[in-house]
Amino acid sequence: MATKDAESAVAAAEGTKIKWDDTNMKSAYANVCNVSSTREEVVMLFGVNQAWNRGQKEVTIQLTDRIIVSPFAAKRLSMLLGAVVKEYESRFGPLNIEQGAAQAGGGAAPSGRK
Repeated sequence: MATKDAESAVAAAEGTKIKWDDTNMKSAYANVCNVSSTREEVVMLFGVNQAWNRGQKEVTIQLTDRIIVSPFAAKRLSMLLGAVVKEYESRFGPLNIEQGAAQAGGGAAPSGRK
């Protein structure tokens, strides 16, 4: 995984060994993400859009996970995700997010509350 490789490279340069303990790890699927922030934290809400029929007047998103990080951790996450997407696009071609969101029936819905 690219994020482990990037963090391991930084740790190696600093002389720190990182041990990844995944014994309590859980996996979840999300096709929708909403992000809000305050001065002290960034809150990411993940969920699933199961609206299969287009043209509905109201869609309910089943929220499944909330991740809260500091703005510093959010910036590091942004940089790591940017690197992963860049690597993905170099291998598989550019991603058209408007087309992908329409096909998947979901996508990111950022909100910039501060």
